[in-house]
Amino acid sequence: MKEYQSLSHTRWDCKYHVVFIPKKRKKKIFEALRRHLGEIFRDLAKQKESQVVEGHLMGDHVHMCLSIPPKYAVSNVVGYIKGKSAIAIARHFGGRARNFTGEVFWARGYFVSTVGLDETMVRAYIRSQEDEDERYDQMKLIV
Repeated sequence: MKEYQSLSHTRWDCKYHVVFIPKKRKKKIFEALRRHLGEIFRDLAKQKESQVVEGHLMGDHVHMCLSIPPKYAVSNVVGYIKGKSAIAIARHFGGRARNFTGEVFWARGYFVSTVGLDETMVRAYIRSQEDEDERYDQMKLIV
């Protein structure tokens, strides 16, 4: 049986597949930050009572499966994660101890899709993205 989470008057299971990119798809800058971003995203999601169920940081974009309580709008949580992570990136890696605005690290907008009953399929898709990108790059070299 499926496990549902609870709030005071609600039983819920709301999961979303979210994808967003750094501004201008800065691959070189993003590669250096990849290993630090997972922890930052998990901490920020926790602050909004949400959870990163699955995540994968690609060379130039982020895939996440987020579990978000129904009392929060998806746009609110994703905006919070993108905004606060940009500030954290500027503080820790930009050499600015007092940067409170972030330097618009993420591009505007994001992709979101409800996971629904296909959670295992979406989680497998997120895990296999890097292999798919490499396969696609190899196909471009052959042609």
